[in-house]
Amino acid sequence: MFIELDGKGPSYIQVARAIKTAILEGRVASGDRLPTTRALAHEIGLSRITVLTAYEQLRAEGVIHSRVGSGSYVSHLQADVIARPSIARTIEPPSRYAARARQLQNRTIPRQHYGLRFDMQYGRPVTNLVLNNVWARELAKAAVVTPLDQTFAQGLPALREQVCRYLAHRRGIVVTPEDVLIVNGFQQAINLAGRVLVDEGDTVVLEDPHYFGAHQALGSHGANLLWVPTDSDGLICAQLPEASPKLVVVTPSHQFPSGSVLSLPRRLELLQYAKKKQCWILEDDYDSEFYYGSQPVATLRSLDTCERVIYGGTFSKVLTSALRLAYMVLPRALRDDFVAAKFLDDSTTTVIEQGALAHFMEDGGFDRHLRHTAKVLRARRNLLVESIGRLAGDRVQIANSHAGMHIVAWLPGYSYDRVDQLIAYAREQGLGIYPIAPHYKNRPATPGLLLGYCGLSSQELRLATQIFANCLDAVPALEASPAK
Repeated sequence: MFIELDGKGPSYIQVARAIKTAILEGRVASGDRLPTTRALAHEIGLSRITVLTAYEQLRAEGVIHSRVGSGSYVSHLQADVIARPSIARTIEPPSRYAARARQLQNRTIPRQHYGLRFDMQYGRPVTNLVLNNVWARELAKAAVVTPLDQTFAQGLPALREQVCRYLAHRRGIVVTPEDVLIVNGFQQAINLAGRVLVDEGDTVVLEDPHYFGAHQALGSHGANLLWVPTDSDGLICAQLPEASPKLVVVTPSHQFPSGSVLSLPRRLELLQYAKKKQCWILEDDYDSEFYYGSQPVATLRSLDTCERVIYGGTFSKVLTSALRLAYMVLPRALRDDFVAAKFLDDSTTTVIEQGALAHFMEDGGFDRHLRHTAKVLRARRNLLVESIGRLAGDRVQIANSHAGMHIVAWLPGYSYDRVDQLIAYAREQGLGIYPIAPHYKNRPATPGLLLGYCGLSSQELRLATQIFANCLDAVPALEASPAK
């Protein structure tokens, strides 16, 4: 326990005062067990009798109390924090990066309805208690067999090998473990791409609408962001800039958040563009495991013959968001640069979790989990779409999408202000629904909602859609005003 004596008065008074200061400043919390008098005396270099006297003083004041055979504990005090000199809570941005980050940060949108009974949060993985138990066992095994005295900047070799097998089997991507980099979630992948590929002022193309995590990361890095619109066939390649950008970030398999799929002709057009302009493509394949239609279109990486595509996927969407594990498949020309940037960022991703996941994939548990989860999500998606169609009728238009973990519900006839009222009213009824507009640079004329179905059971989805229909009744559409 760290305490600092002020040199004023008897030693036991100094010790008592220092302990009270630690408590009032919050460094020691109510209910915490204090060190034994012998241990504290040894730590601060005073006699045990001095510390014992200090404890008696604190006990007499009601600051601490004793438990027979257990020790001394901090009492539950109703005390104000010690008055401190007034310190400014904000300062001028200490760097250009900090200034840009302040302008771009918005971490509240995805969690604005946290704690509601029916939170239709998009991007949330399925809760699977069986998986929790299996994962606990895998972690226990990995803690025993995983080498803990080494760092693996590129990622545990066993996991990189399993990622290669998985990609070959599921996505038609044939690579070697040397091509794979394990990262702490796809957000780190985006940040590394910014550091390695982009200087301040360089142009980066983002889809409109877009994943705002990419917007925030690359914008904070100083990129000149250029928004290219999407339609039902994905990114409109004809609107890519004539001047060569450094990077194009796309979600071709399931455009986020609209749900459109980049058509094969446009995939080939985008690859030809990257070859001609000598720019890089970051392919975010964030939830391709959950495809409910016909055979998905080939990935950009599997079609890439010039090695201009950096492919990325994540385990957070298919297992748990608490598991910060994702992967990148790198062009050979960029391997060393990305591994060096990863090493400088955090040396290595947690090794025990990598080992646990590698074994989970090797023994077939991961594939079984994917098959089960895809079946569950297909049923929940069908239930949600059917229920909204039955209860809401033509007041809601569901976007045509056969993949992912959310649906897009357009609200024709609603103004944006009216949608805000609908969302607020739904929150009062215990239902969390989310606007799609924050993901647009140039928001569409018709407002819409993102409705996730992973975090709710089938029964909860039935109740949630009934509440949603009731909210539409209570806050009906008005004559739409022009988009702001």
